[in-house]
Amino acid sequence: MKGVAAMSQEEKINSAKDKVAGKAKEVEGKATGDKARETQGKAQGVLGKAKDKLSDAKDAVKDAVDDLKEKVDKKSKD
Repeated sequence: MKGVAAMSQEEKINSAKDKVAGKAKEVEGKATGDKARETQGKAQGVLGKAKDKLSDAKDAVKDAVDDLKEKVDKKSKD
């Protein structure tokens, strides 16, 4: 399951990039008075947060499945 953990890290990095880039665009838009750029930045930031939550949810599901597998394996050995 090493590939799953690596993918999760990659997803978290990508979500962080979106959040940082979004904040930069938002600040740029505010500084220049460009409402479209500001809105684009806010949207990209929200996308980054959503990706982060999705990654967390995938990790939680994977952990729950792994726990269930361990319980089933333990029961079958008893």
